[in-house]
Amino acid sequence: MALLQTSLIWIVYAVVIAALLAIASIFIYIYQTPRDRSPSVTITCIIAITCLLATVLLLPVDVALVSSTTSSQLGRRKDWASQDAVDRITYSLTVVYYALYSADALLCLLVLPFTYFWYEEYDEVAAEAGEQTLGSRLWGAFKYTLFFIAIVVILFLVGFFVPVSKDKDNMDLDYFKRLLTENHGERALTFALGLLITLGICLYVLYTSAGLALFPVSLIKTAPAVSSPMLQATTAQQLEVNQERQRQLEGRCGGNPDLLSSKDRRELDTLTREERTLIRRQRLVEEAQGGGRSWLMRAWNKVGAILRPFKLLGGILLLLVAVVVWVSMLLTSIDKAKNSICKHRCGYILGHINVFNPVNWILVVSAKVFPVDYAIFTALILLLFCSSVVGIAVVGIRFLWIRIFQIRKGHTSPQALLLATAMLMLMILALNYSVSMVVAPGYATFGPQTFCDRTPSSPGEQPDCTNSRDLIKPCSELAENPAARSVCTPSVVSTFLNRVTINFPFFGVVFFWAQFVFLGVYLVVFVTTLFRAPKLDEQQLDEDAEEAEEEGLLASTGRRFGANWQDITGRADRA
Repeated sequence: MALLQTSLIWIVYAVVIAALLAIASIFIYIYQTPRDRSPSVTITCIIAITCLLATVLLLPVDVALVSSTTSSQLGRRKDWASQDAVDRITYSLTVVYYALYSADALLCLLVLPFTYFWYEEYDEVAAEAGEQTLGSRLWGAFKYTLFFIAIVVILFLVGFFVPVSKDKDNMDLDYFKRLLTENHGERALTFALGLLITLGICLYVLYTSAGLALFPVSLIKTAPAVSSPMLQATTAQQLEVNQERQRQLEGRCGGNPDLLSSKDRRELDTLTREERTLIRRQRLVEEAQGGGRSWLMRAWNKVGAILRPFKLLGGILLLLVAVVVWVSMLLTSIDKAKNSICKHRCGYILGHINVFNPVNWILVVSAKVFPVDYAIFTALILLLFCSSVVGIAVVGIRFLWIRIFQIRKGHTSPQALLLATAMLMLMILALNYSVSMVVAPGYATFGPQTFCDRTPSSPGEQPDCTNSRDLIKPCSELAENPAARSVCTPSVVSTFLNRVTINFPFFGVVFFWAQFVFLGVYLVVFVTTLFRAPKLDEQQLDEDAEEAEEEGLLASTGRRFGANWQDITGRADRA
């Protein structure tokens, strides 16, 4: 029975990984520009995003496996769950976590930079002339990647030798004392992960918070006032009238505008500018309909048109979920600030949840029936992931106030795609910490595990609460009853993340205060968005500033859902 349950949990995880691979592939394919695709860039980005999401979505598997060793109704371990069996489960999870975290670090710090320089090194003219060989291109990419290799080496050397916190006097519980590691290899990986989460949390508080506020509201406000086919037909008619009027004016002067009156010259200049605007608008409409693109993009646009009437309902639902997540983060952050057992000395670790957390409660209750909690947790992660993508699309990839790259559907260059993937990897690492330690800390640590708060009748015997259900209590780090220590098994991910903050309290302090910044940025963007429609840059724009102003032609936020049928059929119904 135990083997069957464990196998079922891992099978569900495998199915989710396959789904993540498909989601990452569709995401990359939709956002990259079709004119400048690179197989190496595409494959690298897909693998990187899949690996990061697989790391985060291992948490419900972790919780389910450690919780399967106990009976939540009786508050005791199951008969088959000997200490050796529990150790085997946690060891297998630890191996998977270390493999995934190591892969994430290498992908972010080495593979993505190498792929970036590999793409940049390609010279089409030199390649066609035979002047650029595979070896020269490899050396050129490797030469620039040496800088990142040096960073990785220095990072792990620092983590290998840096002293960890030895403040054991302020830690009365064995659970926290066991987190202080002496293993230098584990210390190096812990330090590297803490530093990557620190970098990612800077992006997380800017992009994910803004995206979480914009994403639901954008679904509510982006119903088009007119369908793409109708806009295309109207634009073609306006362009025809414009060009006919220009021909009339040019016929008067014989092709020499100087012969026209000042009024006619002004009209001709206005018509010329309007013609450029209409031509750009026509091209934008054609691309919005998927013209000239692959069948997948056309199908994507059709599906989007079909589902458009449901965007309002979906946007409202996601808005409610986002508010609940925000409230849960706020409550846990206040709880940490007030009730952390050792405050900044151990990175504001919370030994027990003292304030009701709605997201944590929902996940703990649903965890009693696997895989219900897995479905809820996956939906939550995908919401935050999509919010991160929306945040990058709105804000763009910037250096200070200078926009370097822009992320748009069907128009993202390979360089921008690699940089966006690296940013998403760092943000997902920060998201992993935030969800596990702030959004749902109780679920992420012990799940639905309980223990019988009664002293056993004899040493080595489990206490019996069969007739005293009021003595069955949820597991927590502060449970001092010896029975709790013999029954409750913390998840591997909570142990690892708590180890980061306890061994290096500076990281914990940064993580803690960053949550308040996240909450503040979300609140400001959300309130602003309520009064101002979000402008998601989803259309093809030229580099000049004049064309950037034309984006508003396709960004109407009316409520005319009658345009859906025209977008689906691709035909404009003229009155």
